[in-house]
Amino acid sequence: MVDGVFKDTYTGGGDFMGRPNMRNLIAFLDRHPYRNYVVIFDDLKRFARDVKAHFALREELRMRNALPESPNHTFDDTPEGVFIETVHAAHNQLERQQNRRQVIQKMKARLELGYWPFCGKKGYTMTKDPIHGKLAIPNAESTILKRAMEDFAKGVLVRKIDVCRFLVAQGFWKGQRPEKYIDKLDEMLRDPFYAGYIEYLPWEVERREGKHSPIISPETHELIQKRLRREGLGKRIRLDLSPDFPLRGLLICDHCGTGHITGAWSRGRKCRYPYYACQNRACTEYGKSIRKADIEQEFDNLLKRNALKDEVTKILNPIFDCVWKQETDAMKRREMESQQEQSRLEEKARKLTDMIIAARSEIMKKTYEHQLEEAAQEIEKLEEESVGEIDWSVPYRTALDKATSLLKNPYRVWQKLELADRHKLFYFMFEQKLPYHRVEGYRTAKIPCATRLFEEFITTNSPDVDLGGIEPPPRQCE
Repeated sequence: MVDGVFKDTYTGGGDFMGRPNMRNLIAFLDRHPYRNYVVIFDDLKRFARDVKAHFALREELRMRNALPESPNHTFDDTPEGVFIETVHAAHNQLERQQNRRQVIQKMKARLELGYWPFCGKKGYTMTKDPIHGKLAIPNAESTILKRAMEDFAKGVLVRKIDVCRFLVAQGFWKGQRPEKYIDKLDEMLRDPFYAGYIEYLPWEVERREGKHSPIISPETHELIQKRLRREGLGKRIRLDLSPDFPLRGLLICDHCGTGHITGAWSRGRKCRYPYYACQNRACTEYGKSIRKADIEQEFDNLLKRNALKDEVTKILNPIFDCVWKQETDAMKRREMESQQEQSRLEEKARKLTDMIIAARSEIMKKTYEHQLEEAAQEIEKLEEESVGEIDWSVPYRTALDKATSLLKNPYRVWQKLELADRHKLFYFMFEQKLPYHRVEGYRTAKIPCATRLFEEFITTNSPDVDLGGIEPPPRQCE
């Protein structure tokens, strides 16, 4: 009598518990602990194609009193039988690994020829071309994506969330709110595939021109990368803020270390009750309520404890004056050195241009052209890194005064601010989201706080000691 059939279509080796129907088989055996089953595998290759996983599965079956059988193999626990079984398992593992290597070699060869061998990308459809074989062709969605990317590059769409909203409004993405697509968009904006290039660094395939049609130009792609580098300097604030739960999006669960603590309303018999809870389903504290009043009161106390001390504010301005002068002097030196290096490279480029024109050998021309390209790239890099025209009279004291006034009484400032500004103040005060333990409260020991950083700065850079500068160590501040 057959009590169950489990069709295992999973390919590859590794942990057998990663195979869905193998898990179902183990679960079936666990549901019938008092029955001794015979488990028939139609072929030893379907048992496990990995030596370690093979004998791990054998042990799981043995612990459940299940006897494995196969039409083309006799399972035998004698030393000779175990040896033969090990040889078969090792042969299956070798065959699997050889197949994997062969597939990777073929896919890598396609990549090196400029073709994308994986599944299709958003905005493209994979088609069978009579000449090229499997080829990515832009589809109807590509027009929408092209406009979104170009508008982001030009600054028409300023932020990534603005691009996501545009794409959702145009029907490019459906089913979720725009902010849910930000990570996908970031991946697409950084992907050179959309500019007509092929690149796959995990297999050491460097960027090269692809055989597919690009959606955007290489120049647009470069503009996007520059925009992304500048945008990455700031923190992204949650857009679904709720005045009912001002700390939502600012805390993580200290039990699991990854789960975000969210806020929600719970309906009772007569009224609703506000609470916070970890939303990581794998966490032992998942869904366990934390009273809104408790978690927010503890945060208020935390802000009160992190007020800047009076003795620190008294010597803050003289110390910052000294450090500001050191930094501006160092920046001036670096800018002067950069300009000198740029002048040297420009002169080198002029000489190489003359040498290319005068060269008679094609080999020498290519050599000079390669050197000229390297010099041009170095010049471009220096221009990007240049600080340009700096207004050395910038009233940095204004910013410093604002920062110190915030830190003197962050609790009072927090109470007066609107919700979005509260989140900005939070990221000014703390470097990252705060861990919260449902029993022990906030865990701030490992999270740098702006107040402590100011105090450590003053302690380290006291007027009574020499300040270690950038290059070389400067004279003592007076």
